[in-house]
Amino acid sequence: MSAPKSSSAALVLGAIGIVYGDIGTSVLYAIKEIFGHGHVPFTIENVYGMLSMIFWTMTIIVSIKYVVLVLRADNEGEGGLVAMLALASRAVSDRPRLRSVLLAIGIFGTALFYGDGVITPAISVLSAVEGLEVVSPHFKGYVIPITLVVLFCLFAVQKRGTAGIGKFFGPITLAWFLVLAVLGISQIVTHPEILAAVSPHYMVRFVWDNPGISFIVLGAVVLCVTGAEALYADMGHFGKRPIRIAWFSVVMPCLVLNYFGQGALLLGNPEAVKNPFFMMAPEWALVPLVLMATAATVIASQAMLTGAFSVTRQVIQLGYLPRLRIEHTSVRSAGQIYIPFVNWSLFVTIVLAVVMFRNSSNLAAAYGIAVTTDMLITTVLTFFVIRFAWKLPLLLCIGATAIFFVIDFAFFASNLLKLPQGGWFTVMIGLFVFTLMITWKEGRRLMGETQRTDAIDLRSFLDAVFVSPPARVEGTAVFLTAEPGITPNALLHNLKHNKVLHEQNLFVTVRNHEVPWISMDKRIEIEALGHHCWQVIVHYGFKNDVDLPRALENARLRGCQLEPMTTSYFLSRDVVIPTLGSGMAPWREKLFAQMHHNASGAANFLNLPNNAVVELGSKIEI
Repeated sequence: MSAPKSSSAALVLGAIGIVYGDIGTSVLYAIKEIFGHGHVPFTIENVYGMLSMIFWTMTIIVSIKYVVLVLRADNEGEGGLVAMLALASRAVSDRPRLRSVLLAIGIFGTALFYGDGVITPAISVLSAVEGLEVVSPHFKGYVIPITLVVLFCLFAVQKRGTAGIGKFFGPITLAWFLVLAVLGISQIVTHPEILAAVSPHYMVRFVWDNPGISFIVLGAVVLCVTGAEALYADMGHFGKRPIRIAWFSVVMPCLVLNYFGQGALLLGNPEAVKNPFFMMAPEWALVPLVLMATAATVIASQAMLTGAFSVTRQVIQLGYLPRLRIEHTSVRSAGQIYIPFVNWSLFVTIVLAVVMFRNSSNLAAAYGIAVTTDMLITTVLTFFVIRFAWKLPLLLCIGATAIFFVIDFAFFASNLLKLPQGGWFTVMIGLFVFTLMITWKEGRRLMGETQRTDAIDLRSFLDAVFVSPPARVEGTAVFLTAEPGITPNALLHNLKHNKVLHEQNLFVTVRNHEVPWISMDKRIEIEALGHHCWQVIVHYGFKNDVDLPRALENARLRGCQLEPMTTSYFLSRDVVIPTLGSGMAPWREKLFAQMHHNASGAANFLNLPNNAVVELGSKIEI
């Protein structure tokens, strides 16, 4: 649903606060990293060359690739790697092998997102607090403790939600961008000739004269576009137009002015390369600037955390992670959620990263691989969307994506050089999460096969039961079953032990689909089985909030009257038993069994009333 015209300014302001927080804090460390490790000799020509490379990197990757092209590839108004993956996999659904490959690539990219979610808060907050070292060298010993305190406070408030403080994100981030512009202009006026670096010939000349150095330095240049994926991921929250307006009217001009201001400062004071961002400011403004930079990095980290919660819920509903406890932090906005396990897992890993890498320069070595891999995957998936979903001509599809693929691959290849220095950290996180995801998906598939093999046909079973029907009791029983048409174990146990059948019985299967939203009018399918029994299939998109009682209210229209006070939900609590055989490797079966054991109960995930749930156990061998 499009927003009303009166809200356009609010949407633009919101996009500035949420979408651009990450890329807006890259100015803290990008220039410092480019010249800080001795890869690029410090000369006036190289300053011009690097600024030109930064400007054209932002123009090609952010402005053209994401803002112009990728934002067009929306999945029913939603964006992000999960939405793109669902769109691409549906587009090639008639090619099973290709679909499997795309799913594996997309899920790996999603797993790497968590690696990015660790490094982004760590490097952003740490680089902001490092501004205290510019105020006074005596603060150096306090940088890591202050960083950890700020991060702990950020993660500790997540359970309270961001509804109260979220309204301040936009104005604070807008003020941050205006400060970036003012700082940049204050230096540019001293060396206005630096503006000539917008010409691409400085970049071309640098690459021509220094091909080897150019390839290496791409790993630092990419820091200026970290957060570009957020443009696409947050499309569903703000819409394409506000994101585009925010980028071209505020974000890019302010970033360019600040980067060029840092370049102008270096022309006059090469010693400022130690921390050019903070050394642009007059001495009296340093402490306020450190505080404002810390606030900006906290907001950028908050956006990453919110994204992690949202992506996790989407991946759970697509069937690649076990159910986790999800808490809603706002009664007005269904999208504001908090997942304790994700929150504190990220915090522990971020603390490990800060303590292990010690400063933002070392963290920058770990930064980039996850970002560039996701950028490359997005380009690949975009090709399959525009080719197979949009049915555009092959040559046009190749032409539209090939140039971005070459550029993304160059950045990706350069960042591979960072693997020994710290890049292994994010890759390790990504591989760990990817292993969990594919193990869970495969384990669920094996469970499904076992259940189907041992299953009893529901219609045949009911026909047999009602030949000599058991005692009927008042109320409605809702039995959850993984597959429609199969007799649920909970029903078998209930008849065996309680020897009764409810007056009404619903056999409900919940299906999640590779689309963001499924409307309420398409939420359920219901089929009468006779004897006041119904087969119900409930459909959800990967961004829908799962609320089974609310969905079953639609069954009233089909002659099935559900009264909340007399409805009971029967769930089968399965215990997975790993066995030797043709399934997964033994260690993966044990991992799956442990994940299944620790998964949040279906009752919480389906939003069932606690006082109306009956769980009956069973064992399943895989």
